[in-house]
Amino acid sequence: MSLTSLEICAGAGGQALGLSQAGFEHVALVEYEPRYCKALSENRPNWNVICDDLHNFDGTPYHGIDLLAGGVPCPPFSVAGKQLGFNDERDLFPEAIRLVSEIKPRAVMLENVRGFLDSRFDDYRNQILRSIENLGYSTNIALLNASDYGVPQLRPRVVIVALRDDVIVPFEYPFGSKESAQTVGEAIGDLMGANGWIGTKEWIKRANRIAPTLVGGSKKHGGPDLGPVRARNAWRELGVDGTGVANDAPDRDFSGMPKLTPRMLARLQGFPDEWTFDKFKTVSCRMIGNAFPPPVAREVGKQIVRCLQR
Repeated sequence: MSLTSLEICAGAGGQALGLSQAGFEHVALVEYEPRYCKALSENRPNWNVICDDLHNFDGTPYHGIDLLAGGVPCPPFSVAGKQLGFNDERDLFPEAIRLVSEIKPRAVMLENVRGFLDSRFDDYRNQILRSIENLGYSTNIALLNASDYGVPQLRPRVVIVALRDDVIVPFEYPFGSKESAQTVGEAIGDLMGANGWIGTKEWIKRANRIAPTLVGGSKKHGGPDLGPVRARNAWRELGVDGTGVANDAPDRDFSGMPKLTPRMLARLQGFPDEWTFDKFKTVSCRMIGNAFPPPVAREVGKQIVRCLQR
């Protein structure tokens, strides 16, 4: 029997895809952005995608499902933003807690950026955990590195997992290995050489480490690129021009440092090659950069399944 899941702030589907691979069947996915909703529906036509503001979403029809999961917006806690925390209008932790109260799922999984662990948010973070615990849950919080779960990218993410008090098996975070991830060259070398670029083999040798953290930006962010100066410098060391994103792989006689394509970025984020995004490059890059890597969600999901099936 499949375990049921409700996904909030579903984005481009990274977490939802990983959880489905772990064995969860999504009864609904809630997402605010129409283009993201379209991408979700196109990739998984059988998913029940609800395109609406989370503030308007009533969780009571889903009372008693197995898992409530989501990646609440990260700008309130991201070092790339102003780190306003609970003073940021985009903070949706209160809505997530409201839904926990309405739905009373057997398990909860919420992810956010590493900045959520900053000392300036200690009081608020503890308030969130206490609020969940007061609803009858035991809470766990940890910082997971995506590269420990096979994702060729330096992407630390905070993952909160809470189990309802009647779930007797304690939760344990999945064991990862720093040797599990490919280098950038190994991961996307075939894509870089898709047009016969004669420099592919040398580029693969140079791109001999995992990628820096991909960034997605927001609607206020300009055209697609690979982040601020520090990130671009890190990409340059790997032989990648991070000032923009390309439409296609380099031509046969290309000279210089290549740019990555959205498909390359998606693979570095852990998406399967058949997963599609948006027809516009800027939107696609935002979808990919803001996603939770599916392989990480899958491994955490498997651990939640282990608890719920015993």
